[in-house]
Amino acid sequence: MTATVRIPIFDQHVADVVVTDRPVAALEKATDWPMGVVPDRDRDDRYRGYDPDVVDAIGESGVADAVLVKADGARMREFKAPGDREPQLPATADTVLPIASVHAVGEPLTEDCVHRPERVAALTDLEVGDTIRPSGIATVLISGRGGRADVPDGATVVPVLNKVDDATLEAVAREIASDILARSNIPHVVLTQLTASEPVVAVVER
Repeated sequence: MTATVRIPIFDQHVADVVVTDRPVAALEKATDWPMGVVPDRDRDDRYRGYDPDVVDAIGESGVADAVLVKADGARMREFKAPGDREPQLPATADTVLPIASVHAVGEPLTEDCVHRPERVAALTDLEVGDTIRPSGIATVLISGRGGRADVPDGATVVPVLNKVDDATLEAVAREIASDILARSNIPHVVLTQLTASEPVVAVVER
């Protein structure tokens, strides 16, 4: 596991985290997996990320069966649209998972809930302050300036709808997923509760 942007401390989710400017060499020496590699610590609560070309080198080295990369962040908000230099996707990424929280539905499109609400407004028929609807989340996730921004050619996009904490929220998530499938060539959408012991709630397919 690694990142191209700042990432919260994730030591508890892997066997080891190595801070290094030579991640391929560190991974070649690894004996305990899964393993995290990062270039530096940033404050007490997060690590810095590598440049995307460094992560490309990790993937191309073949040292790991899979490389999970955090390539964007929403500053702890429920939902976002990317900025001009986001996401920081490695060119070798073969699967991209744009994520939104279903908790955003019914909330106002403001900075309290959404990172860069003005960009979400620009991609949808919403104005800042309007109530977020399932269709708005679907629109952003399938947009080439939203969830599919800068996706490498040939990569598969799998939207993830998180915080599906109960049956009511699952119904909301399924509405978003159905809209995504109806308006795009995306093959499936994953519903999750990522803090749960069994994080995958459902996979909605066309």
